[in-house]
Amino acid sequence: MTSRQQTGRRGGKNAAAPLVSIVIPVYNEEALLFGSVVELVERMKKVRFPYEILLCENGSTDGTVEIGLELERRFAQVRLLRSPAPNYGRALRLGIETARGEFVICEEIDILDTRFHERSLKALRADQCDMVVGSKLHPESHDHRPFIRHTATQTINLMLRLSLGFRGSDTHGLKAFRRERLLPVVASCIVEKDLFASELVIRAERAGYRILELPVEIVEKRPPAINLFRRVPHVLMNLGQLVLAIRFNRAPREHR
Repeated sequence: MTSRQQTGRRGGKNAAAPLVSIVIPVYNEEALLFGSVVELVERMKKVRFPYEILLCENGSTDGTVEIGLELERRFAQVRLLRSPAPNYGRALRLGIETARGEFVICEEIDILDTRFHERSLKALRADQCDMVVGSKLHPESHDHRPFIRHTATQTINLMLRLSLGFRGSDTHGLKAFRRERLLPVVASCIVEKDLFASELVIRAERAGYRILELPVEIVEKRPPAINLFRRVPHVLMNLGQLVLAIRFNRAPREHR
C-alpha cells in the first residue's frame, strides 16, 4: 500500500475537509524536514482553522521519505505524497491537485512563514485578490540569503520581464490562492521543474487574475538542495520552454 493510499484512509471521504492545504515540495531534506514540520505544527496551534500539510517528496535519495512517514504517523494533519523523480514543478502540481482545502498555500521547507499564511488568507477571504505571492523583492521584504542567491532572484525576474512581459517582482516561493479558482490555470501549465511556479504566476497574470504581492522574510537555513551554478543550464533551458509555451503555445517535447 502506498503512502498516498494510507493517508487517504486517515483523511478519507467522510473526513471534514480542511480550510487550508499547505503544500511543501521536499527533495533530500533529511537534515531539515523533521524539525521544520514540528515547528510548523507548533506555530499552527495559534490559528483557528482546520488545515493539512502535504509533504510532496520527489525522488529523494536520503532519509526524507522515512522522516516524512514518521511525521505522517505522528501528526494527523500531515500527509506524505510521493513523486518518483526529482521534479519541483511536478511535486508542486501533485500537491495542488491532491489538496482538499478551499485555499492552497505553496510553502518552502526552509521558509515556513506563518505570518504570510495569515495575511494571505485574510486577503483571499476578503476577495481582495485571486492569488497572493510572497515576493522576496518586495520593498518591505527582508532577504537574508547570501548575495549570490538574492542576485539570482533578481536576474530570473528580469529575464521573465524581458521575455514574457511579466509585471510582478517574483514568481518562485510562497503563494496562496483559492484552489478551485486557480485550478484551470494549474491545468494549463506545461513546463515543469524549476519554472512551473513561474508559469503558474505568469499565466494567472496574463489571464487577468488579481495578484497581490506581500513582503516576506527569508533566512538561509541551509544551502540549496541543488547547487546554484549546476541549476543555471537547466533554468535557462526551462526558460526557453516557458517562452515557447506561453508565447507560441508549444509544449516541451516530453509533454507532447
